[in-house]
Amino acid sequence: MKPFVVRSKIWLETNGHPFLGEGRYRLLKAVESKGSINAAAKDMGVSYRKAWAQLQAMEEAAPFPLLIRTVGGKDGGSSRLTPEIKHLMGQFEQLRERINYETGRCFMECFNENERRS
Repeated sequence: MKPFVVRSKIWLETNGHPFLGEGRYRLLKAVESKGSINAAAKDMGVSYRKAWAQLQAMEEAAPFPLLIRTVGGKDGGSSRLTPEIKHLMGQFEQLRERINYETGRCFMECFNENERRS
């Protein structure tokens, strides 16, 4: 039998609704690296409409703007992340790392304890 591993999932909520979790985090990172919502959606294999709806829901709940948008033109439009959302994403990364570390530590304590009892 393969040994067990532990997994955890975290997200931030605002007013009882999901705000930032793994999926939205990856979407924001894709917007940051690709420079547009459309390119980010294609990169992630989701529709533009779904990506846009996720970002719009976040923007409606956020106390600050998430994106700096440039409208079309000959080279097309672009979207960049605001400093505020970049900062929040950094905090989210730190939280996720710490929770994963503590989850792993607790898992080892609990499962090593159970193995000693057997």
